Amino acid sequence: ANIACGAHAGDFATMRATIALAQKHAVGIGAHPGFADREHFGRRELALSPAEIRELVTGQITRLAELATLRHVKPHGALYNLAARDATVAEAVVMAVRSINPALVLYAPPLSELARIGREKGLRVALEGFADRTYQSDGKLTPRTQRNALITDEALAVAQVLQIVGRGSVCATDGTEISIAADTICLHGDGAHAVAFATHLNRDLRAAGVELRGLE
Repeated sequence: ANIACGAHAGDFATMRATIALAQKHAVGIGAHPGFADREHFGRRELALSPAEIRELVTGQITRLAELATLRHVKPHGALYNLAARDATVAEAVVMAVRSINPALVLYAPPLSELARIGREKGLRVALEGFADRTYQSDGKLTPRTQRNALITDEALAVAQVLQIVGRGSVCATDGTEISIAADTICLHGDGAHAVAFATHLNRDLRAAGVELRGLE
């Protein structure tokens, strides 16, 4: 569970409630730091210095870590996408994670600056695929400003995940098949069909012989 830490969303009440649910169901807990931009849910890039980004991320992870033992960190929204392509931003995020606990797993896109620098700085990196987002032919997620950025059809989301897990590839929006490695699959909790998607992904992955477990 990637839990918002009070910047793009959330507060201590929602953090406590979500942590309690995660613990009840034996779900790993991760910090989900993002830009402090509630109006746009952290999905708009903000022009911050590396020092400001490091402070922003450090503060959010620390806030959640006061309430529970964390397993991982996954940047949210625009911060995630910016860190994926900008080495300076990626390093600021990585150093924030390291300063708190170098044993935390960092979630990052494949072939991203965030993944590369995370590994260089000694963090364990989990590469992430997406169930409910489409991909471009360069392997990047389709920007949310485009109509076809989201997958809203349950069958298509399940098929994409099975392809990522089973074949290590995904079909881009232009029809090309591209390689993608994934240690974990992201499903956005704010999607209209998130619960149904999660239920059927769990069922169909298990039916396909895929073992579902937390990262050790």
